[in-house]
Amino acid sequence: MTIYNFSAGPAVLPKEVLQQAQAELPDWHGSGMSVMEMSHRGKEYMGIHAQAIADLRELMGIPANYKVLFLQGGAHLQFSMIPLNLLCGKDSADYVDTGEWSKKAIGEAKKFGGVNVVADNNDSKCTYVPAFADWKCDPSAAYLHYTPNETIGGVEFGWVPNTGDVPLVADMSSNILSRSYDVSKFGLIYAGAQKNIGPAGVTLVIVREDLLGQVAANTPTMLDYKIHADGDSMYNTPPTYGIYIAGLVFQWLRKNGGIAAMEQTNIAKAKLLYGAIDASNGFYHCPVSQADRSRMNVPFTLKDSALDADFLKQADARGLLQLKGHRSVGGMRASIYNAMPLAGVQALVDFMGEFARQRG
Repeated sequence: MTIYNFSAGPAVLPKEVLQQAQAELPDWHGSGMSVMEMSHRGKEYMGIHAQAIADLRELMGIPANYKVLFLQGGAHLQFSMIPLNLLCGKDSADYVDTGEWSKKAIGEAKKFGGVNVVADNNDSKCTYVPAFADWKCDPSAAYLHYTPNETIGGVEFGWVPNTGDVPLVADMSSNILSRSYDVSKFGLIYAGAQKNIGPAGVTLVIVREDLLGQVAANTPTMLDYKIHADGDSMYNTPPTYGIYIAGLVFQWLRKNGGIAAMEQTNIAKAKLLYGAIDASNGFYHCPVSQADRSRMNVPFTLKDSALDADFLKQADARGLLQLKGHRSVGGMRASIYNAMPLAGVQALVDFMGEFARQRG
């Protein structure tokens, strides 16, 4: 039986990447060492590290005046590092509140300075993206932070806010590498690895160089982006094996047509799954506004929550795993990141149709 893992994260990795890592586990390219045994200062690992950065730069079209950092601490630590590094003596920063992860970023930022919430969707239980025309932005803000894709609520921006001279900061933890972005429109992009990049433990930061070096006084050394940029992400020992796996994922993307090709596949997967939900005559329901539905995280409910347990039990028996919705919203959630094949989504849709006919 083929297993399809719909976990929101840590999430499915490309099978080819896992197989290559398995083959190289005890002896990387004749070095006699596993990557996880290598000195991060040795020529073998330094080559892996440099290649991963080069491949990511090519995939995303990252301009030369941006630094690529591999850090630790997940997106949660970035919620603190961003205001510490980017407030730059200003009184406040702008934040957009579109769901649980936005709220966490806002709560942490308030510990370091003023926060101006320019827009939110709390009137609808976070089921749409607020229209840009209604945002109450501050032209003197240190930066504007938003979350392009909310993993829990399944809301995704289909557009990039134009913030003018105010640096735009994006938490792309759950949709990085899934669609094309013009990196030059952003001051800083960050992402936890465990959805579209690699295993948990690596955090990617892409930051424009002019935003470095203005850290708040008394900031711990490990929370200063410039320290990490100057040290090529090796101020301390980096999460070497996670970076190696991320590098393999970048190579896999390049071999399969890059981000543009992946975006088309993601559109097809999302269209297939949302189509099944919408065509179920109300047996399944997605609460998110159609214009703002996530391509990565698809939340849905059954017409009767009493059916949830049986749905999950039967799905598990079919090899369709990790479909239970987040505890804060309930229902179901299918996370269909880059590494989820179209065949996996088709298998889920086929099962959903059968279950609806049985219990509808």
